[in-house]
Amino acid sequence: MRTLFIHYTLYMLLVLATIGADAAPKNVVLYVTDDQGTNDAGCYGNPVIKTPGLDSLAAAGTRFTHAFCTTPSCSASRSVILTGLHNHANGQYGHAHSYHHFTTFDTVKSLPNRLREGGYRTASFGKYHVAPKEQYNFEFWARDFADGKGNLPSELAAGADAFIRADDPRPFFLYFCTLEPHRPFRRTEAAAVHPKDVIVPSFLPDNAATRQELAEYYSSVEQADSGLVRLIQTLKDTGHWEDTLIIYISDNGIAFPGAKTNVYEPGLRLPCVVRNPELPTEGVVTDAMITWADITPTILEFTGTPASEAEFHGRSFLSILGETSAPGWDSIFASHTFHEITMYYPMRVLRDRKYKLIWNLASGLPFPFASDLWESKTWQHLLITDATHFAKRPMEAYLHRPAFELYDLDADPDEVHNLAEDPDYQALLAEMQARLKAEQERTNDPWILKWEHE
Repeated sequence: MRTLFIHYTLYMLLVLATIGADAAPKNVVLYVTDDQGTNDAGCYGNPVIKTPGLDSLAAAGTRFTHAFCTTPSCSASRSVILTGLHNHANGQYGHAHSYHHFTTFDTVKSLPNRLREGGYRTASFGKYHVAPKEQYNFEFWARDFADGKGNLPSELAAGADAFIRADDPRPFFLYFCTLEPHRPFRRTEAAAVHPKDVIVPSFLPDNAATRQELAEYYSSVEQADSGLVRLIQTLKDTGHWEDTLIIYISDNGIAFPGAKTNVYEPGLRLPCVVRNPELPTEGVVTDAMITWADITPTILEFTGTPASEAEFHGRSFLSILGETSAPGWDSIFASHTFHEITMYYPMRVLRDRKYKLIWNLASGLPFPFASDLWESKTWQHLLITDATHFAKRPMEAYLHRPAFELYDLDADPDEVHNLAEDPDYQALLAEMQARLKAEQERTNDPWILKWEHE
């Protein structure tokens, strides 16, 4: 009897192994650009910027019109992308590099670690910018296949080609992060864009300095897209176009004052295009409101990696891909605390379809500047000319912010007319404050104590 049991057990193990070997792989490419704005791509309605890679991905998948990072700063945002937890709970409050030295708590389990434990081969190509390495422990790094540091996206993608083609039966997770279009706008293979051709967004002043910087930024966005073009071709050449989930996002908003490090729309609302190879629908445009806290749960569901919904602040949006709208996906919560260590300015946000509430927890302090935003020609031009307004916003309102900002986004998409003190909106303000506090409670936000202590 014992011998029969052993033979049966071995037989079942062989059957299970055979089933696993025959199952279609579930590969993932997560493509993250650096500081790219919402409307800065062809498929998002910009006729000047040439983004054939992203445009083709949108034509083959689902394009989100209401996708949001949860914190408009590089390291903090990437920690949310790779954990499914808001940065106020995962410990990556701000930048990981140099003297800033914010790090993720050692109790947090990241996406690459989960997938690696689940049998995936994992690789990080390009910008990393989270810490410590043990918490985001990819099996392969860009330096294994290409120089990585300073490489153009197309060059970096050439290195990733070897990773995708590797003779390895395991499914793969490729985390591909460009340095573009972060300041300073680097050397480029893309054709120069003329300043007269750029489309100046309404939150920026329309002057020669801004147009020149936007022209350089446009070329850098095109450069970022070149890596995606190469990766898509590699996936098609290797047959992995049919078994690879591709997610394209930006870490935070465009690197101009009023966007990056701000929780106004240009800082939070970003491009997101997803292609699920298992869906027959193509060219879908959805208004479902998602955040980067939803990325990790979505990838884990696609790959079949065990995880509990209670482990994350986000949720999987896999089931709504292909839907033009999705009931229950109508509001988002955002949390920002630091950029550089010298830039303490915590903000919490609740946004739904029509209204947006911002809580500036350090409203008594002047709004701090990231070094690259302060040095930008756009901002310096305003200082030199003693401008009273930053586009539609008074300079004083930009630099000194009240505790609460409440906006009607339908009537005031530029978030200029604060309704928080308007007597007609006090009931709405109280309701949204209660909802904001509930999100803080749900996500274990230490800054919730500010409701009582200040």
